[in-house]
Amino acid sequence: MHNVHELVEAALKQRASDLVLKAGSPPAMRIDGKMRLAGDCALSPTDTRELAYSIIYSAARDRLLQYPSDVTNAHDDSPDSGGDAEACMKQLQARNEVDVVFTVPKMVRVRANLFMQRGVVGATLRIIPLRPYTVDELKLPAVLKEMSAQPQGLIVITGPTGSGKTTTMAAILEEINRSRPCNIFTIEDPIEYVFEDKQSVIHQREVGSDTQSFASALRSVTRQTPDVIAIGEMRDAETMDVAMTASEIGHLVITTLHTVSSAATVDRIINSFPQHLQRQVSAQLAASLLCVTSQRLVGRATGHGRVPAVEVLTNSPTVRKQIEDGETGELYSSIREGQHFGMNTMNQALERLYQAKSIAYDEAMLYAGNQAELKQLLRRTPEGHRAA
Repeated sequence: MHNVHELVEAALKQRASDLVLKAGSPPAMRIDGKMRLAGDCALSPTDTRELAYSIIYSAARDRLLQYPSDVTNAHDDSPDSGGDAEACMKQLQARNEVDVVFTVPKMVRVRANLFMQRGVVGATLRIIPLRPYTVDELKLPAVLKEMSAQPQGLIVITGPTGSGKTTTMAAILEEINRSRPCNIFTIEDPIEYVFEDKQSVIHQREVGSDTQSFASALRSVTRQTPDVIAIGEMRDAETMDVAMTASEIGHLVITTLHTVSSAATVDRIINSFPQHLQRQVSAQLAASLLCVTSQRLVGRATGHGRVPAVEVLTNSPTVRKQIEDGETGELYSSIREGQHFGMNTMNQALERLYQAKSIAYDEAMLYAGNQAELKQLLRRTPEGHRAA
């Protein structure tokens, strides 16, 4: 039988981003984007159930350490409260999944999703550093530091699941926290990175425990004198509408969205609204948008670790007019030609990483938005580099 803290410690030593627990298989870790089994000893249904209890107890302990009064006010049906672990397990079985967060002291935070599969408990654990990284530490585009200094506007961070969107958003928030006095509100489900106030004051609200929903939190946040609002994810048209409106009336809004490119993000936002509102939304987005990033984590040429490849769209005069006029099909050309405004396509980001010998040719091609275009770009590279 494994101890969940020991499993997390082993995952951390292997630089894993995720730990997967399933009855009938050994624990598995996602390392540099690839799943790998950790040993040969399969977990039994009893093992996964006991690990689930351990995760629930750890989350409850953290909650009680943070809010001691919950000892007397705990609700047994809340997996984050100090309530009975058996009640939490019943909730898991009734709802089929439960999200909790806990900390392994002096090591990492862990976001755990417990779920039922074929009548047996399974779990996926995301490993989260105790402190946010900075933009420089993550080797993100310098234009994000410029955007973090803006007093108002909308920053949208996009990419597929596991591409580091939350980490990038945390880095931008940490940049603000270190550089200027602001009142910052985050609305998350669940809270992942925990911030320490530096020059800014940061309020972190978790859906389910601190607020009933994203919608209710967003309805009240503009009355809480925020300078910066971070929304864990724009999930629907209502959230998008509030985000754009807040950025128009004097707040810096940072959020994430699951899309595959910067241009697709603009389309996704506009098309989330009824057709009769889309012209108005296009004008609103054109006025409020600061930038959109679309990122991938690409394996390093050394075979160890990953590096972010980031497409960047900024709201240049040309981009603003294209969004306002609904000419989103022209955005890619504007990004490709917009280096002066801090823009670059995904292919241009991959080319730079390849030129710097950070990534290999095959990895670059794997993440290319347009392989024919990227091949053309990489022809500039000396043949000796490709062999390397």
